[in-house]
Amino acid sequence: MTLEETRQVVGIVVFPGSNCDQDTIQAIMDLGAIPRVLDYRLRQLPAIDRLILPGGFSYGDYLRSGALAAAAPIMDAVGEAATAGMPVLGICNGFQILCERGLLPGALLPNPHGEFVCRLETLRVTAVPSGFQGLSVGDRLALPIAHHEGSYRVSDGKLHELFEQGQVFLQYSDPDGVVHPLTNPNGSVANIAGVTQGSVVGLMPHPERAMAEYLGSADGRRLLQAWFGQKGGHGC
Repeated sequence: MTLEETRQVVGIVVFPGSNCDQDTIQAIMDLGAIPRVLDYRLRQLPAIDRLILPGGFSYGDYLRSGALAAAAPIMDAVGEAATAGMPVLGICNGFQILCERGLLPGALLPNPHGEFVCRLETLRVTAVPSGFQGLSVGDRLALPIAHHEGSYRVSDGKLHELFEQGQVFLQYSDPDGVVHPLTNPNGSVANIAGVTQGSVVGLMPHPERAMAEYLGSADGRRLLQAWFGQKGGHGC
C-alpha cells in the first residue's frame, strides 16, 4: 500500500516565528499526505496520524531557541500524543523545542564560533529510529542546515547511554560517512545532528528543503518517506 493510498494526516504546529511551515506543508503534500496546520494555542489535537514541529525562530528565539514555544498550550497535547506513541518529528527549531520540553534528551546551544551556518552537509545514519523504513545504518544523506544554535550537548555520562540505546540518529560526516572533527559545523558533541526517543525524532538539518535534485539533493524526500514507513530511493 502506498502513502497516497493511506492518505495520512500530518499535523504541523505553527508558533509565532515559525518560517518553515510552508516548505514542510509542500513536502508533505508532495509525498501524498494531508497537512493540517495546528495553531500553538490549541489545547487538544484534532484527528491526525503524525505530527511535525517545523523550523524557524519561534518567539524570535527569545531567552533560548525553543524555550518559550516549549511552554505553549499545544505542547501538553504534543507530550500526551508522544507518550501514546504518535510519531513526532522536530526539524531544527522543532528539535530545539522538543529538547526544551524534555521530549528528547539533551539541549541545543549557540554555535561556538558565533556564526549562523547555512549550507549542505553530509549526514551519516548512525541508528535507524523505530518505524523508519528504507534507511540503514551507514547510509549517507546530503541535507541543508540553517541555524545559529545547533550545538547539541548532553549531560555528563549521557553520551555513552545515547549510543548504547541506539538514540543517535544522525551524525555530521564526510561524503564517505567518516565522522571526525573537521566535519562538525557547529560544535555538537560527537558530531550529533539528530536523536530519537520512543516515537519522537529530532534533527537539525532540513529535509523539507531537499525534496528534489534541482534543490541540491533529494535526500530529504528519502528521509521523510522513511519516517512515513515508506521505502524511498537509494542514497549515496
